[in-house]
Amino acid sequence: MAWQMDVNPLGSIGLSALVASIPIFFLFWALAYKRMKGHWAALGAVFIALIIAVTVYKMPVNLAVLSTFYGFLFGIWPVSWIVITAIYLYNLSVETKQFEIIKNSLAAISNDRRIQAILIAFCFGAFLEGAAGFGTPVAISAAMLAGIGFNPVYASGIALLANTAPVAFGAIGIPIVVGAQVSGVDLMALSKMVGRQLPFFSVLIPLYMSVVMAGWKKTLEIWPVLLVAGGSFAITQFLVSNYLGPYLPDILSAIVTILCTAIFVRIWHPKEIWTFEHEEVVEKAKLQYTLGQVFRAWAPFILLSIFVAAWGVKSVKVALDQILTLKFPIVGLDKEVIDYAGKPKAAVYTWNILSAAGTSILFAAILSIPVVGASISTAIRVAGKTLNSLKWAILTIGIILGFAYLMNYSGMAITLGLAFASTGFLFPLFSAFLGWLGVFMTGSDTSTNALFGKLQEVTARQIGIDPVLTVATNSSGGVMGKMISPQSIAVATAATGLSGKEGDIFRFTFKHSVILTFLMGILAMLQAYVFTWMIPVWEKAVETAKAASAAQAAVQEGYNILIATFVASILLVIISRIVGKGANYVK
Repeated sequence: MAWQMDVNPLGSIGLSALVASIPIFFLFWALAYKRMKGHWAALGAVFIALIIAVTVYKMPVNLAVLSTFYGFLFGIWPVSWIVITAIYLYNLSVETKQFEIIKNSLAAISNDRRIQAILIAFCFGAFLEGAAGFGTPVAISAAMLAGIGFNPVYASGIALLANTAPVAFGAIGIPIVVGAQVSGVDLMALSKMVGRQLPFFSVLIPLYMSVVMAGWKKTLEIWPVLLVAGGSFAITQFLVSNYLGPYLPDILSAIVTILCTAIFVRIWHPKEIWTFEHEEVVEKAKLQYTLGQVFRAWAPFILLSIFVAAWGVKSVKVALDQILTLKFPIVGLDKEVIDYAGKPKAAVYTWNILSAAGTSILFAAILSIPVVGASISTAIRVAGKTLNSLKWAILTIGIILGFAYLMNYSGMAITLGLAFASTGFLFPLFSAFLGWLGVFMTGSDTSTNALFGKLQEVTARQIGIDPVLTVATNSSGGVMGKMISPQSIAVATAATGLSGKEGDIFRFTFKHSVILTFLMGILAMLQAYVFTWMIPVWEKAVETAKAASAAQAAVQEGYNILIATFVASILLVIISRIVGKGANYVK
């Protein structure tokens, strides 16, 4: 017999929420105060959550264990798969000395660490977030920053901070699409509303990153670069989200920002180069390689961009899933939990072998082997080293996702959501923290929209404000939780060789996360009660199924894009070898 979820087991939503939050408080304590290794902190949170689920929420033991196992599987695939392949690609570049050329090319643009962080973590990271999301930008950006000499803690923290601006429109707009589907608000209206919140923060993120790195005084020295980077991103993000929709804000904003920032830095530079305290201050480096050699060194990351962009197209995913996708119902859990709305919760594990974002990165890595000049034996050896270095990070990610799924299937996550919803007039402020909490637990803005989107919509109607505002704030506030999500932190520490130091990164990002979420909540309050003209006019969508069906491109289109992707990539490999002569890897 199926088990009925009880989201208020103690008869008081406040008391029930207090009990449900104990595992989360433990995670905060374990990571921030005790500085436990990530996998031990996650295991402790899972153990506490299991006890509460079984004893307080009366969840059968087998359902509690199976929901944790289900989440663990999701943590291994597709989340950890992204990290493994991304770090493998990076390690190939390092092993073959091609990354030395990349470092020199960046230093030739600017030796200033503040500007390098903007170019890599903010500009390039935003492109990766828009194309793939789900950990890819943090993994690549953090690894690249550490590779060019950033302190690993700063490399991880800065990559997480920079990932704030693009998350809501990440992975070709998936968080917004899911938020609209779950809540019932119009997709375009939701895109517009998020596009009228995040640009205020996007323009500030480069400034914020620089202040965290160098302090206010040193930040003011590069204010023109920060204005160009943040301003170009924010303006493009607003225009695309409000006039084109939720699918391309990150991709187009990142491209515009990369071009504007790179060109501007070529014609303007600060009077003094800023580096970390442990580094010597040096003059701007000279480019030591030919443009062809630089192109060859960057070719693996160009390939990565091509593949993750192609994999983000809906028709490509459909085509790849038709070729090879395995689905396994979690026996004993599938439809055995009745949620608070009275619907059975499905539990079917989808092993999307080809359409996973990590697989796109793997194809880029395979094609990069001849680009960087590695032998097959070298490629295999690097793969082994990569897996060995990531073993604890993979375990941590799996356990954290197990914790998130247990919170969801037991009803504890909904209990916390209902507690936030009881705040009445102040709900727009707390709606940001509700989204923040959801991303902290799941590591995904998509997941927090799926988890709390409907709750945000219903509560907004009850207190008399436009639900598109609160659903948008759920997503916009959620992005601020990305930098403290144990899943994201595990990805960052894995990329920078800091596995076991998750607590240090959590302490680094926590206060920034809370400050930015509070500011987002204040903005939501102002939009709800003062600047109501900022809320777009819309009508409730009534043809969701038809719209979803129309959004799916033909499978043949997906095959055509795949063919074009591989042809273009092979040509890029050939060209990079021809123009990049003289930078061969010698074992």
